[in-house]
Amino acid sequence: MIEKKNRKIILEDGVEFAGYGFGADCDRVTELVFNTSMVGYQEILSDPSYTDQSVVMTYPLIGNYGMNDDDYETVNPSLGGFIVREYNDEPSNFRSNKTLSEVMKEYGIPGIQGVDTRAITRSIRDLGSRKVLITDIDTSLEEGLEILKKTELPKDAVSRVSTKEIYVKEPEKYDFHVVAIDCGMKLNILRSLLKKKCKVTVVPYNTSAEKIKELKPDGIFISNGPGNPEDAVEVVETVKQLVGKYPIFGICLGHQIISLVYGAQTYKLKFGHRGGNHPVRNISNGKIEITSQNHSYAVDDKSLANTDLEATHINILDNTIEGVKCDKDNVFSVQYHPESAPGPQDSGYLFDIFIDNMKEGK
Repeated sequence: MIEKKNRKIILEDGVEFAGYGFGADCDRVTELVFNTSMVGYQEILSDPSYTDQSVVMTYPLIGNYGMNDDDYETVNPSLGGFIVREYNDEPSNFRSNKTLSEVMKEYGIPGIQGVDTRAITRSIRDLGSRKVLITDIDTSLEEGLEILKKTELPKDAVSRVSTKEIYVKEPEKYDFHVVAIDCGMKLNILRSLLKKKCKVTVVPYNTSAEKIKELKPDGIFISNGPGNPEDAVEVVETVKQLVGKYPIFGICLGHQIISLVYGAQTYKLKFGHRGGNHPVRNISNGKIEITSQNHSYAVDDKSLANTDLEATHINILDNTIEGVKCDKDNVFSVQYHPESAPGPQDSGYLFDIFIDNMKEGK
């Protein structure tokens, strides 16, 4: 059992929420966001796209099935913090080998429990995502607000979570060679490509187009990742030099980068999309996909008009763009996460489209 130490969070607008700490016992300034998923806190904890963000879980009970070695999305979790209603430190699951709090301590991630997560979520919906300080109960409001005012959220998240060296993963037999530009790639994306009989060479975010061409890929994949896509200048410049030369597939941040490459614009959403149940309409067949999402930025639909891109998917909740394509260049992307397969219909067909595009390119 963890010791219940009094902790609190302070929001930029001066609102405080008091509770009890778990995970790492440290202060942290991050961006405050919420996630509506009922399960999957291990995947959320280890998704590099949450770098520098504290996640409010709207589902009230977190930690009850512990943590296991197989479900991580990265080997080095970089979540900013966890904010939950009720934390369970005695998990019951045959796969569990650590508690959530133990893993958070290991990676220096602070958490707070016992707060009104409904009130915090409503605050984010009304006022938008903003900075939050996780701190000790004795920190005064004035001191906390001063810390928030002085602390600039970093803009180098992609460089911190990207692989530092090129590495290769391959199944026993493979049909295609994919170069994946790692902006903070989830491991399940890598697993999905391997299942489709792809050899995958994962390269750092700042790898040059010339180096990628030397690897002789059949296709290029651009991964998800944290932060503002306009900060990923190196990736945008590299992809500009690869467009039209290889089939390209992008997910989440990769989708935004492809849109920027073609001259479209991106903007920050008020509170983002984070959860496992976002309905998305496939424009080509009218079918609705229930998708897993995690992003703060979206592509401006009006800005697509002056590009070679066309929209392929639309978010039913707010009509934001969820997918684009350029047929002549064999390029397409989606804002959501098909590798997460939330159901009821698997979005894995998008990987099949990528395979078909590589077949055409051979």
